[in-house]
Amino acid sequence: MPAGRWGRKAALVVLGAAIGGSMLAAPAWSQSFTDRFKNLFGGSSESAPTVSNGPAAETDLTCPAVSIRPGAATYAVGLPGKEASGNDLRYQVVIGRTARECNLNGGMITAHIGIQGRVIAGPAGAPESVDVPIRVAVVQDGVSPKTVFTKAYRTNVTMGSDGNVPFSLVTEDVVYPAPPADVNDAYVFYIGFDPQVLKGEPKPRKRK
Repeated sequence: MPAGRWGRKAALVVLGAAIGGSMLAAPAWSQSFTDRFKNLFGGSSESAPTVSNGPAAETDLTCPAVSIRPGAATYAVGLPGKEASGNDLRYQVVIGRTARECNLNGGMITAHIGIQGRVIAGPAGAPESVDVPIRVAVVQDGVSPKTVFTKAYRTNVTMGSDGNVPFSLVTEDVVYPAPPADVNDAYVFYIGFDPQVLKGEPKPRKRK
């Protein structure tokens, strides 16, 4: 399979399973947010390249695939006290495409994960703006999955008159230690909607 080669300070962009493909990009720090987002979702059809030119333990590393957690591919909101279905559905959010970019430097991997989707108004009518809650995690999958990194994100979407609006998110701060080569294939970028994000972190109790 085709494989691109890159040094420790080069950036590699690989499209997610929903669209497939990869492309060699300019260093992430030299690109604007808009340019990097465009690169994440545009490219040629190639398989995920292998990380090369690093220490021997890192020569077989690859940028993990992006996978949507089961049950977290859609986010639906209904009227207060009602189920989010039928005429009581206010809006539904779905994920359409994903992509990832991995930078290896000093034994650490910085990953930019791109997510595109849509917010679709339901029969009950969507509000003027919608907060989309997403969680991104780096997981060493297996019999006993190990979470290496996890963080919640939220992006606000202004609804249009047609009730069908795109949203997008590119993470900037997913950083984790480069895994040993023998477990690299078990690493996965898990994404999905997480309504708990909108409830905020619990406030610490005040000591008497």
